[in-house]
Parts: sequence; structure tokens; C-alpha cells
Amino acid sequence: QVQLVESGGGLVQAGGSLRLSCVASGRSFSLYAMGWFRQAPGKEREFVAGISWRPSNTDYADSVKGRFTISRDNAKNTGYLQMNSLKPEDTAVYYCAADRRGLTRDPNYAYWGQGTQVTVSS
Repeated sequence: QVQLVESGGGLVQAGGSLRLSCVASGRSFSLYAMGWFRQAPGKEREFVAGISWRPSNTDYADSVKGRFTISRDNAKNTGYLQMNSLKPEDTAVYYCAADRRGLTRDPNYAYWGQGTQVTVSS
């Protein structure tokens, strides 16, 4: 069992930056791939970025590539999403997720956090 808690969301102006954190409980976090997803009002949840359990493989949605960076510190049971050059269209609730299947864009991750709101003003 893994429990995930996100933090770091907030209100930022366009062009600004935020860093989201996702702290995991459980001793086996290092064996889980981690993903970040987001959901804007009236839209489906979408994949943003993912990282394998060994932080050597990453994947990004085209909409965030070059602006967002996913990372993890297994010693701290924590994952991160550094978001730079934020745009109003990045406004959404951001969720972290973990799964033993490995890095995937498939949203059927086994474990999810409660989400953190990111609002980007123009």
C-alpha cells in the first residue's frame, strides 16, 4: 500500500514557476514508477509526465516538454514536478500517481494523491 500527498500548488502569473512535491508512504516507493496527471474543469484527466522507478527514464506530454521536469528522490520517498514558463492553459488540479507496472501514460495507476490546485493567471 502506498499513500501519496501532493503539495506546492498555488497561484502564479504566466511565465512563473512552481515546484510540486509528492511524498509517499511505504517502504517500497523506490519500486514504483511515478506519474503526474492534471485535470482542468470540464476536461478529462491527462498525463503530464512520468518517471521510472530508477530515475533514468522519463516521459512528457508534448504540451509541457521543455518547460516541466519530473524527478524523484527515492531516499526521501518524494517525487517532484518542476514547472517553468507556466501558461494559463496549465491551470488544473495536479495529481501524482504511483504504480508497479512501470513508466506509462495509461491513467490506470494503482495509487493516487488527493491533488493540488495550480492556477496560472494571464
